[in-house]
Amino acid sequence: MQKAVLILIVLLSSAGWAVAEETEFVVSFLPSRIRFNPIETFTSTEAQIYTAIYEGLVGYHPLTVRPVAAVAERWDINPEGTVYTFYLRENARYWNGDRVTASHFRDTWLALLDPKSESAYSFLFDAILGAEQYRSGNNPDPRSVAVRAPHEGVLEVELERPAPHFLDVLAHHSFVPVHPDMLANGDWDRGENVIGNGPFRIIEHNDEEMLLSRNERYWDRRNVRVPRLRFVFSEDYEATTRAFNDGSIHWVAGGMSLEAVAQPRSIIVNPMFATSYYFFVADRQPWDDPRVRRAMALLLPWDRIRDEEIHFAPATTLVPAIPGYPEVVGIVEQDLDEAFELLEQAGYPEGAGLPSPVLRIPGGSESTRVVELMRESWRDYLDLASRVELIDYPDYFDSLSADRTYTVATVSWIGDFADPLTFLQMWTSLSNLNESGFANPDYDAVVRDAASLRGNERFEGLSRAERMLLETAVVLPVSHSPAVNLIDLTVVDGWFPNPLDIHPFKHVRLLGMTPAPGVVRYPR
Repeated sequence: MQKAVLILIVLLSSAGWAVAEETEFVVSFLPSRIRFNPIETFTSTEAQIYTAIYEGLVGYHPLTVRPVAAVAERWDINPEGTVYTFYLRENARYWNGDRVTASHFRDTWLALLDPKSESAYSFLFDAILGAEQYRSGNNPDPRSVAVRAPHEGVLEVELERPAPHFLDVLAHHSFVPVHPDMLANGDWDRGENVIGNGPFRIIEHNDEEMLLSRNERYWDRRNVRVPRLRFVFSEDYEATTRAFNDGSIHWVAGGMSLEAVAQPRSIIVNPMFATSYYFFVADRQPWDDPRVRRAMALLLPWDRIRDEEIHFAPATTLVPAIPGYPEVVGIVEQDLDEAFELLEQAGYPEGAGLPSPVLRIPGGSESTRVVELMRESWRDYLDLASRVELIDYPDYFDSLSADRTYTVATVSWIGDFADPLTFLQMWTSLSNLNESGFANPDYDAVVRDAASLRGNERFEGLSRAERMLLETAVVLPVSHSPAVNLIDLTVVDGWFPNPLDIHPFKHVRLLGMTPAPGVVRYPR
């Protein structure tokens, strides 16, 4: 009997089959600039990869994406909702065996909040007492930030006012701890040099691939079922899809040819907490006048821009649908009469005196289509000659803050947590991500006050803020973006469609046996 089993294993191996426990989990991403420094992270690809190499106080539940215990095994919140005390796991370790301590979180967060840092997300910590004043340079003393480490296993955070979303924020990939050696003088250029604390560690890394192995010092290593991860970065859609069809790639997170997918059941499409929109630069004349912005927006053919034959979910609002969130009405259709009346009021009758708009996009057929409709409308109605600037990824995102000589640009934004605030806080005056330059003290106050509330009152306050953005045409929503992934869920377990499209790698495992390249997998 033992001999027969041995022969069977040999035959299966020679046929090209691999036992799941001995197989890499392979993921394909589109090429992207990976910043291994959490303080400088920005992209959604980094957010996904960080679930393998880093871990914060809390992590994402793989299905609900609500915060779950991670480095912090538990926490207390005072009755006022303003003081959070986190108790860290004694066995939480970095890859090199060093313990993760409360001071590591404190020091990392202070470095992130440093006004000289290049953090894109430090504004999400404005709920912490003293954080906004410190990161904006109004108070140079880091000790004024109420993040304290009274014990190596205890972290205490005091908020300026209650913030029901605070735990959700802490699941964000920017707020993981950085090892003191990396924080002091880290070499972030190559992944192999990084000291992380997540369920996997980087073994090899280049522009085409990243290889990771299970971190045997990870506190929950027994529940990490995949021994190795391999990330490939490719923009060859056809080759990537062929590799998925033959089983050598398990999950395609971006860059697939859907028409070439052998098993349509592997195409997973689900609503995502995301919006694609255009925005005006609102801190330069004449675009700082809300009458001018709204007039320009009302001249556009919104039925063609939000064409239902093209978009999965055409959008007139910035915040995607959330149960209980009040209906907000943005600019729905073209209105020439109101547009010309607003231009007259602003001192630009029929557009006379307006500068030529500069439209910056990252290329691609859809953004090109939309800006051509914008150019056509503003040329026909105002005799304006718009100019289009094409800047390829990944340089496009950097250009939005580095060179703000454009008039209109576009972004697809995925919410950092499932709350309207993640779309609205970014437009406050001191937000790191407010590329528009929009600054309105009334807007800031509405967002700040609503963020401390709960339930219907919270949603009502945040919806007022959204109306301010939409009615003054700071933001021009086009569609709510779906998540599109290629993955065979009969082979992969622990991966769930969710509104943030974040899939923590520690929960993923392979089921049964998977075919090696070139081997057909027959359904059982």
